[in-house]
Amino acid sequence: MKHKAKSIRPFIGAKDFETSRGFYRDLGFEETVLTHNMSVFKTGAIAFYLQDAYVKDWVDNTMIFLEVDDVDRYWKELGALNLTARYKNVKLSPIRVEQWGKECFLHDPSGILWHFGEFFG
Repeated sequence: MKHKAKSIRPFIGAKDFETSRGFYRDLGFEETVLTHNMSVFKTGAIAFYLQDAYVKDWVDNTMIFLEVDDVDRYWKELGALNLTARYKNVKLSPIRVEQWGKECFLHDPSGILWHFGEFFG
């Protein structure tokens, strides 16, 4: 099969849609409202869809890996946003170094786990 993929955009759910919209705007994503219950959030060429839909098993098992150029800087910037104090259930975990690279973790207000990672070499 030959194709030229241009992007991949996951759909994620929200326990409280308005809270999650604010969280992702504060995280630095640009929101475009598509309908009353769905928005697309972008940063550069990367995007995802946020839905006003909550299925506990789905949301509790959603993880997104975002590759960044410098995890150390990104982690400091995440901390400076003070998201853990501003949003209920948001957790920021310290950087972990693995064989393949390093990453830090951020749980959004609904429980979705974001991995922000940097690969070695």
